[in-house]
Amino acid sequence: MSLGWTPIADEAERAARLRHPEKHGMPRPETRRVLTVANQKGGVGKTTSTVNLAGALAMHGLRVLVIDLDPQGNASTALGVEHRTGTSSVYEVMLGEIGLDEAAVESTASPDLLCVPATIDLAGAEIELVSMVARESRLSQALNDEALARLDVDYVLIDCPPSLGLLTVNALVAASEVLIPIQCEYYALEGLGQLLSNIDLVRSHLNTALHVSTILLTMYDGRTKLADQVTSEVRQHFGPTVLRTVIPRSVKVSEAPGYSQTVLAYDPGSRGAMSYVDAAREIAEHGATGAYRPAGTDGR
Repeated sequence: MSLGWTPIADEAERAARLRHPEKHGMPRPETRRVLTVANQKGGVGKTTSTVNLAGALAMHGLRVLVIDLDPQGNASTALGVEHRTGTSSVYEVMLGEIGLDEAAVESTASPDLLCVPATIDLAGAEIELVSMVARESRLSQALNDEALARLDVDYVLIDCPPSLGLLTVNALVAASEVLIPIQCEYYALEGLGQLLSNIDLVRSHLNTALHVSTILLTMYDGRTKLADQVTSEVRQHFGPTVLRTVIPRSVKVSEAPGYSQTVLAYDPGSRGAMSYVDAAREIAEHGATGAYRPAGTDGR
């Protein structure tokens, strides 16, 4: 009698995929995908998700560019990319002083994983952008087809600061998709209404292609009833836009940035690493078609 598939067998199969990614490639998108990872609420796993999803995609044969748009530069740190003052960065790119491909550097994680770093200079960019022509479109202009073609990337992931200022607006104008990480904790949906309203405004006035394509649940603790309640509430609210994969609360995921690594490099066999690989595979296989829109914003 067959015992059938078990959770242990499932985990072993996922570990094999992680250790031998060349045998388990992810589909290349028909057209380049640009995703903005946004949530103005801090501490939801936004930067962690950006770098680890990027790392998982790159590990499985795709070429990925991460744009660090947070003045703290945490994504740059996690990808092992220099971001001291004086480094060519997204700040100079947005001011039009250098091209995107001039600022992009290889991550220590993979030659297929590039990063445009953020330096502390970016902290003053919000003020400088106010007086500029097309201030909301500076990043979009830099992410032109010619620059991205030279970099030959399949995915662009933009890591936003935890705010809804001009930097985040630039990220929304530059992308066609929004990925929103939501933590499985109290007040998970707090503030999301304002983010969704801003996305609607950007779509109406600046970027008609923009839509929320992906919701990722993070910091899931299966020992608590709360985590299941939040998961159920988010899935009920956002429907199929929510990935099936949830990212568990993990010490390894938290430790990895301290070593300038993604969790996939730091501890490839950990549950956190395998979960990010599963989430990246869902994103790659799901494509850019899924879209959440609040009732009444698209004529339905």
